[in-house]
Amino acid sequence: MRSPAGDALTDLVLPAFELNGELLAAAKNIAEPAGLTPAGWQVLGATLEEPLSVADIARRVGLGLARQSVQRTADILVDKGWAEYLDNPKHRRAKLLRPSDKGRETLEKLRADQHAFANAVGEEVGENEIRRVLAGMKSIIEASRRYRGDCYTGMSEE
Repeated sequence: MRSPAGDALTDLVLPAFELNGELLAAAKNIAEPAGLTPAGWQVLGATLEEPLSVADIARRVGLGLARQSVQRTADILVDKGWAEYLDNPKHRRAKLLRPSDKGRETLEKLRADQHAFANAVGEEVGENEIRRVLAGMKSIIEASRRYRGDCYTGMSEE
């Protein structure tokens, strides 16, 4: 049997997936007019401050994108002129990805639409409510990672 706290967490799962889907749909609405996918936007955005390897992008983006998926997305970005590969002085085979001038211009155009979306939704919900939910989400993520770490540690010790 689940505890009341376990029931509350279980009740959160489907709305969390729905929120993820809604945010991805909003990202699609913002990115597609520029010719990008949400994944392309994520990968390109991850390299805005510094060139990164595909593995580093997958770790940084985090959101469930596998390295192979990031590699395919990076290849598409390069093929379409939004990004370019650079030699990696730390690793001969793992090239670095960085936005091209076209990629930077595209990200700049997306920024205004993303700001409009964030401002409209943020104002409707309210900053305090969003920050409260964010703090709760971070607590759940941290507790889940601790639990999974404990589970994996326990399993490996047996």
